[in-house]
Amino acid sequence: MTDHKIKTNAASIPHSVWPAAWLRTAEREAADSLGITLYELMQRAGEAAFRLARECYPEAQHWLVLCGHGNNGGDGYVVARLAQSAGLSVTLLALESDKPLPEEADTARQAWLDAGGEIHAADALWPETVDLIIDGLLGTGINDAPREAVSALIEKANAHPAPVVALDIPSGLLAETGATPGAVINASHTLTFIALKPGLLTGKARDVTGELHHHALGLESWLAGHQAPIMRFGAADLSRWLKPRRPTSHKGDNGRLLIVGGDSGTAGAIRMAGEAALRAGAGLVRVLTRAENIGPLLTARPELMVQELTDAALEQGLEWADVLVIGPGLGQEKWGKRALQKAENFRKPMLWDADALNLLAIHPDKRHNRVITPHPGEAARLLRCSVAEIESDRLLSARRLAQQYGGVVVLKGAGTVVADETQLGLIDAGNAGMGSGGMGDVLSGITGAMLGQKLEAYDAACAACVAHGAAADAVASRIGTRGMLATDLFTTLHYFVNPELN
Repeated sequence: MTDHKIKTNAASIPHSVWPAAWLRTAEREAADSLGITLYELMQRAGEAAFRLARECYPEAQHWLVLCGHGNNGGDGYVVARLAQSAGLSVTLLALESDKPLPEEADTARQAWLDAGGEIHAADALWPETVDLIIDGLLGTGINDAPREAVSALIEKANAHPAPVVALDIPSGLLAETGATPGAVINASHTLTFIALKPGLLTGKARDVTGELHHHALGLESWLAGHQAPIMRFGAADLSRWLKPRRPTSHKGDNGRLLIVGGDSGTAGAIRMAGEAALRAGAGLVRVLTRAENIGPLLTARPELMVQELTDAALEQGLEWADVLVIGPGLGQEKWGKRALQKAENFRKPMLWDADALNLLAIHPDKRHNRVITPHPGEAARLLRCSVAEIESDRLLSARRLAQQYGGVVVLKGAGTVVADETQLGLIDAGNAGMGSGGMGDVLSGITGAMLGQKLEAYDAACAACVAHGAAADAVASRIGTRGMLATDLFTTLHYFVNPELN
């Protein structure tokens, strides 16, 4: 038995991610190109949702369908009609508005009425026998907190024991950002239509989407003719970056990595980064740190080369290294500042994390050979804003960081965002067990190893984040999320940095 629920997505969801605003205008073009109507797309959406709900909850006999005053509500009317025709009991509650329904939603509403369905007011009493709720209240067009009447329905649905299947997106979750500025449906399953939206994969999405499913509604060929601006990366993508090694490869081929940090009291940070780099395939790892850390580090991990951080050792190390990682346990005192000043003009690939980022926030600069890996607090310092602003739009925040600081940005958190000035990726791996000390140090080491194995900086960051999250998912599946340690990832990381094993 474990005490957690790991957030998983259906294996069939696509890798391409599209802005919701673009999809809302493009779906008419897509339908026209295939010679079908928007109402036909709505029927396909309702049919797909009905099939998913039946598959997930075959014993449910009384469905409560919540319909908003838009096309998301239209999808709900289609689901209700199909459920009723299948012999299920259906209660439908609909929000009213002074504005007319969109044409397709109005057609779906009329079809429900023509089939003998009834429409109840949004504040009507709920039957006691409801055992499944269909959420068709709000779609992807909202950009603010739900109004009071919608919030009341959302809160009532969340308090009900019946599971919820959300149509396209849980009502109240912002499709572009994953933010939840007000009440939001807590779904057990979400079926999104046509394409993935970014808000389903970052921000608060993991708290509320349940298992995420996708149905393209027959528009696969049309979507294939367009270049998605955002990509989703998961464990299945590791084989694209990490090929089996040549039988004749040697340690010099696999990267010489220099790691600088570990001020007094923070030897653990530099040790975890160093071991993570070795576990992720770095050929040689040299650590420069405080003299008192040398013995403990060599005892814990004799494969590391460990020296005292001096000006001479740093100069020699920078000359020797293919890649630099600086920041884990660096501190912000004179010792750490001096090391960063001497290392900052390193011309080869480098990664800055932790205190290196805090020092960067004080003296900003832009470098194109650098990966930075801020958590939301560090990102807020780098952009001189609040953490709430960072979390309100994580994709925009990552883009801003890449524009201001150059190179590649890894904005950590649930639904990690990887960005440079032209590319944007969402990492679909990881779990709540990673909310513990040292996880960032492990990620720094893995990323350094990927850079040392000659991956381009953006690819190295994506591959590292996926391997890091996937290793944590494997640990969580075995021992749970509560009490997971950063070093626990070393027991599973090798499966993911060697994807040919899977």
